Amino acid sequence: MFRRKENIKIGFYGPPNSGKTTITNVICKDWTGEELGVASKIPHETRNVQFKERVEIKHKGKTLIFKIVDTPGIATKIDYEDFLRYGLKKNEAKRRAKEATQGIIDSIKWLDDMDAVVVVLDSSENPYSQVNITIIGNLVARKIPVLIVANKIDLKKANVKRLEAAFPEYDIVGISAKDCVNMDEFYESLFKLARKI
Repeated sequence: MFRRKENIKIGFYGPPNSGKTTITNVICKDWTGEELGVASKIPHETRNVQFKERVEIKHKGKTLIFKIVDTPGIATKIDYEDFLRYGLKKNEAKRRAKEATQGIIDSIKWLDDMDAVVVVLDSSENPYSQVNITIIGNLVARKIPVLIVANKIDLKKANVKRLEAAFPEYDIVGISAKDCVNMDEFYESLFKLARKI
C-alpha cells in the first residue's frame, strides 16, 4: 500500500542560474562526499539531467533516502546571442543553445518520473515570470508535491516575502546555497516534503 521510502525521486527544477546545481552539490557533498555537477555564472551550464542514485540524509534522528535529480534550467526562449555576452565564441554559443533546448525537453520528460519536486528560484528576481508560472503550473497539473526554495538570500535584492506572496499555497524556505545558509531549515522542509509523497 505504501511506496517504499528508499525509492523516492526528488527533482530540482527552476529557471537557469537559480542555483539548482549549487544546492544539489551542497546536498551531495554533505551526505555522499562528492559533488553532482558543475555550476557557473553562464546560464545553462547544466544541459543534461544529472542524478545521484542514492542520497541518505540524517536529520534530527530521522533518515531520508532518495534519488536526487538535478535538471537543466527551464526557459521559454533560448537565444545563442545571449551566450556571446559571456565571452563564448559564436559556434560554442550556438552549440550551447541547442543543447540547452534539448535539456529543457528532457527536464519536462523527467517530470513524469518525479515523486516530489524542489523548485529553486532566485529570491532577488521577480517571481511572477512566465517560466516560474509554467513550472509551477506543470507540477500542479501532475499533482506532484512541491517545496519552493528561495535561493540567494545573500544578495541585496533578495526578497523571500515576495515569493511567499506569489506562491502562498506552498512551503517556501529561504537559503543561500552558495554560502550554505539555512541548510538545516532546508533539510527540515525536505523531510516535510517527503511526507507528502
